[in-house]
Amino acid sequence: MKNNNKHIVPLETTVRKAMETLDGLAANAILFLVNANEQLVGSLTDGDLRRGFIRGRGLDDPLKDFINTNPKHIQQGKYDLSQVLAMRENHIVIFPVLDAQHRIIKVVNLREQRSYLPVDAMIMAGGRGERLKPLTDNTPKPLLKVGDKPIIENNIDRLNTYGVDDVWISLGYLGEQLENHFKEGVEKSMRINYVREKEPLGTAGALGLVDEFNHDDVLLMNSDLLTNLDFEDFYLFHKEQNADITVVCIPYRVNIPYAIMETEQSRVVGFKEKPTMTYFSNGGIYLIKRELLNLIPKNTKFNATDLMESAISEGKKVAAYNFSGYWLDIGKPEDFEQAQTDIKNLK
Repeated sequence: MKNNNKHIVPLETTVRKAMETLDGLAANAILFLVNANEQLVGSLTDGDLRRGFIRGRGLDDPLKDFINTNPKHIQQGKYDLSQVLAMRENHIVIFPVLDAQHRIIKVVNLREQRSYLPVDAMIMAGGRGERLKPLTDNTPKPLLKVGDKPIIENNIDRLNTYGVDDVWISLGYLGEQLENHFKEGVEKSMRINYVREKEPLGTAGALGLVDEFNHDDVLLMNSDLLTNLDFEDFYLFHKEQNADITVVCIPYRVNIPYAIMETEQSRVVGFKEKPTMTYFSNGGIYLIKRELLNLIPKNTKFNATDLMESAISEGKKVAAYNFSGYWLDIGKPEDFEQAQTDIKNLK
């Protein structure tokens, strides 16, 4: 994601300098004015300048006489996706994200990213990748390259495209290499944190190592997946279903090479000639209400399937998001080779 600090200017900026800056932003021409405490005080567009000049303002007047003092924005950790969708529908594609002190922490440009989802993401990256030895002897599987970047970076960049700012990575085998690669996420305009598993905690146990997430929903996914999943559509489905947990389900088709007989009480009532049966398997990507994380025991091996079973036993809703797009679990050498071909056409 591009650095959008170019949209932020001090309120003391001259009108002439503001005009030059807007001109340089071209189609993205909007500025956000901040005071000495870096708090948002207004926005400025070419239209605001024209209206100011019509009112008799000039180049020597203070910039505050031109600005819109009530610009659209969202509050970090306290916004709903509907706010983002409403702005997008009204062609407001550039807006600031504010912290509790009304300071700009980020400027979102929906021309450069697809959405701005209110979720935390936990990426499971602690496995040893035994089936991909010797490639994983000195490199953790998530850092093996698919195309021009590591497997896990393909996933992080896709989350970044959907505006997921807060990412946690669970570390295990050779985890220090992942920390050295991503550091704190500054280069990607994200906040990347790490939790270390002293012993393998399964596919969900690392969630119990985080004291507090920033959002009401947590996206959990395996690091060794390659997919073109639309994370916004997945999130909207999760909300529409009012689900406690939503899991991505991948169709798995089985071709039966024989005619299948339909029977009732030992009587044949029909035939299906060489049918194809479709089942749905676990895709390793979940959206989980934060309150459900209380079901995860501390420092104990606990899988995502355990969490779903616990939720179901307590009467919670577990929803299935049937996904027919591209999905590949890079577990075996042949999967890794397939990924090298697929990444060239994956969008």
